[in-house]
Amino acid sequence: MALIVEKFGGSSVGSVERIRHVASIVAADRGRGDDVVVVLSAMSGETDRLLELAARIDARCCGRELDMLLATGEQASAALLAMALAAEGVAAVSLTGAQARILTDAAWNRARITGIEAGAIRRHLDAGKTVIVAGFQGVDGGGNITTLGRGGSDTSAVAVAAALGAQECRIYSDVDGVYTTDPRVVNKARRLDRITFEEMLEMASLGSKVLQIRSVELAGKYNVPLRVLSTFRPGPGTRITYEEKSLENPGIAGIAFQRDEAQLTVRGVPDKPGVAARLLGPVADDGIEVDMIVQNVGSRDGAADFTFTVHRRDYERARAILEKTVAALGAGRVRGDDSIVKVSLVGVGMRSHSGVAAKMFRALAGEGIDIRMISTSEIKISVVLEEKNMETAVRVLHDAFNLESGGSL
Repeated sequence: MALIVEKFGGSSVGSVERIRHVASIVAADRGRGDDVVVVLSAMSGETDRLLELAARIDARCCGRELDMLLATGEQASAALLAMALAAEGVAAVSLTGAQARILTDAAWNRARITGIEAGAIRRHLDAGKTVIVAGFQGVDGGGNITTLGRGGSDTSAVAVAAALGAQECRIYSDVDGVYTTDPRVVNKARRLDRITFEEMLEMASLGSKVLQIRSVELAGKYNVPLRVLSTFRPGPGTRITYEEKSLENPGIAGIAFQRDEAQLTVRGVPDKPGVAARLLGPVADDGIEVDMIVQNVGSRDGAADFTFTVHRRDYERARAILEKTVAALGAGRVRGDDSIVKVSLVGVGMRSHSGVAAKMFRALAGEGIDIRMISTSEIKISVVLEEKNMETAVRVLHDAFNLESGGSL
């Protein structure tokens, strides 16, 4: 008998019919003799509906009462699934995050899990019940309901799986696995049977929307095997686990991309220690995340150029801050571009194979695609391009590295 944690997203429980379909999946797993804990998101659109109601009362609403409100979405879907399972003859009980003893800090609307007291869930499992846990929520030290912010239900599922020592955490959604790239951009994109935690972390951080990065980080930390599956299309999905040392993976796992990027350049910056901190400090202080950074070598007149990227939504705010900073420095001028994208190759095979960057650059040059910025790590190469070239670049690289057939370096 295995213990499995299954998480179903909002699209999977978006209607009564879909909740019944989820119940049939869970019932089938129970019928095979497995213990099952299910973690649920709110029904699709429900969280937005609740946020809209809150905004109509007070557009600035946040904090404790917003968490109280938003947590009801997951509680409703959990109770409905427990009812649907009972109708199928499967004993089930629904639990709020507080009842499941998912403990968090007190950071409203973005709480972090500090621990899980698994005894409550185990008692129900020992009684022969399927446990349905409301995702996205927990309880702080004062007994207050908290919510975990973006990706909260995925994070809840992985945390529960880690606390229970589950054999696998299955993430169900409307996609049937992790692909070499977005199939909407490359119709030859291939579903991966397996990907490492490292590769999935990079893919998630670089724009892949299959899994939230917090959940992948947590799964990697506690060695919880993940599997991405479709609620609507039966299949093996994609397993995410540690790299097996007995196997050599010489290929590229996939291509990720981010459309919502913007670039800022300060020209004529004094080339002396501390300038980078003076430029980026005020940007960071305003809560703006900086991604890629490039500083060239100073010219003979002692000036250099400093370039970095931010999310497109932060572009105007970051530019305004930079204009003030440059004025205070008494040198430099600011230029920007909010129509750029980042395209990234990801693969653990890069560690042991040279020439990946050269092959990537040749493929892009063959299509006349100009590279604005380059960033590398052990298992990733990212380039910044004009937005108009993004889809062409992804297709060209997918072909150049033969990802349709398994990838090659």
